[in-house]
Amino acid sequence: MKLDAFSIHVPASTANLGPGFDSVGLAVNRYLSVHVQPSEAWETVYHGKELQGLNDDKDNLIIHAAQYVAEQYNQKLYPCRLEVESSFPPSKGMGSSASAIVAGVELANILLDLKLSKKEKAFYAVSLEKHPDNVVPAIFGGLTISFYNGKDVETVHVPDIAVEMIIAIPDEVLHTKESRKSLPNLLPFNKAVEASAISNVLVAALIKNDWEKAADMMNRDLFHEPFRVKHIPFYTDLKQKAVSLGAYGAAISGSGPAIVFFTPHQKAASITEQLSSAYPEYHFETVFPDRKGVLVNKSLSAAAL
Repeated sequence: MKLDAFSIHVPASTANLGPGFDSVGLAVNRYLSVHVQPSEAWETVYHGKELQGLNDDKDNLIIHAAQYVAEQYNQKLYPCRLEVESSFPPSKGMGSSASAIVAGVELANILLDLKLSKKEKAFYAVSLEKHPDNVVPAIFGGLTISFYNGKDVETVHVPDIAVEMIIAIPDEVLHTKESRKSLPNLLPFNKAVEASAISNVLVAALIKNDWEKAADMMNRDLFHEPFRVKHIPFYTDLKQKAVSLGAYGAAISGSGPAIVFFTPHQKAASITEQLSSAYPEYHFETVFPDRKGVLVNKSLSAAAL
């Protein structure tokens, strides 16, 4: 088989947005890039200080996801050398595992010439991730609201979102499995109804780009933030400070520990600067919605970008 080198670029994502737990996600313009070349055997090389620990990780999510997709079609993948770099850190609540899974699904799609639709890619990715809030926006770009029941994935895609964002990233990592241990197994029926109504209003506000209403619903979340907030240093103080500076509001990004702030147009940069001065425990970055989702282009190596 003749294989030309190519690169896969997968956006980061911020999931939940408060009460949209395990359903709502927004793609962000930070990227996992996987540079692919044919090889005699599978090999993965991670570039960058924050990814170095993955060079010794035998559980390679990218290859695992690619092989999972190949198995669904009773096909075998040709081995490749993967060079991986990322402009966002792992285990911080920005969808690092989801981006790796999406990259693996896309890798199989290209190597086997499957011509998968976005919905088919989403199904395979969610089958591995088990919840759609990060993987689906990484595939579609923009805002996605998704449902998954183990058999089907249904998504409403909103490609154009009028908001700027700030990501606050602490030094600590917080793995999703550990964060989920904070969540209750059950909510009382009346509490679940209230939580669902809050989530419904959040989604309606997001689709209308009514970020003041959306931020209000984020503050009312009953599904996960009240239980996870103990893992997020200065969360309440940071939200209050950001709002006082002009932000709409904030939410725990995914399972944390990163925090995402939503701001009006041309406000994010100045708010970022002021928060950076006030809270040196966090690294703050101004980010924007990614509207394209996973992309593939020809590239010879990591050095080609």
